[in-house]
Amino acid sequence: MSETVGMVAAVLLPLWNIPLIVRIQRRRSSQDVSPWWAMGVWGCLLLMLPAGLGSPDAVFRAFTVVNLALFSLVVLQVFRYRRP
Repeated sequence: MSETVGMVAAVLLPLWNIPLIVRIQRRRSSQDVSPWWAMGVWGCLLLMLPAGLGSPDAVFRAFTVVNLALFSLVVLQVFRYRRP
């Protein structure tokens, strides 16, 4: 039971990145999101990727993959709508 709840949470938690992606898209601006913050978080997620993929814990593996994929979209939006 706890494995199932954990798996659902591991997949749902990164979905909270979607409202940020949509907000940046609608406003056509990412001025309120620091590119340093976005790259820092993304870099940490990338460094965690080998541990996540090599983990025997399915929940951690799922969270790692879904979180990195969706946060990569956040980073793309931040730089796509960044004004010089």
